[in-house]
Amino acid sequence: MTIRVALEDPAGADAQALVAELSATLEALTGATGQASFDPGDVRGERAGFALARDAQGRALGCGALRPMTDDCAELKRMFARPGTRGVGAALLSFLEQQAAGWGYAALRLSTRRINQRAVAFYLRHGYRPIAGYGRYVGSDESQCFEKRIAA
Repeated sequence: MTIRVALEDPAGADAQALVAELSATLEALTGATGQASFDPGDVRGERAGFALARDAQGRALGCGALRPMTDDCAELKRMFARPGTRGVGAALLSFLEQQAAGWGYAALRLSTRRINQRAVAFYLRHGYRPIAGYGRYVGSDESQCFEKRIAA
């Protein structure tokens, strides 16, 4: 399957549909939608963005976002691939890592729920390493935070 990833407006219909699907999936898995930790305004500014993955026919398959944290670190947000798709998560992650490096970030961070073992395994497989909680995740027993160095 051909997967094309590009930055798009998080207010677009496809973006909103994917974020809603992600929220429903997370609520079923973890009991929380994760919406409280995502503000679309955070991914519209400089050195920030919202990415959509599409197939060759233009159908939206997944999404992910980058939010600035510090001058050298950005946070991955709203990573999601529709069930039944293969390679979409990896394509999104690779695209967002390249964007972040191009924008001058040296590292990426993220948080996911520990109960979401599929996500935990995905990030470990792609070179992310567990770190102590940061920001709103400090002291959270439910969250597992990760970081990956993407530039020297």
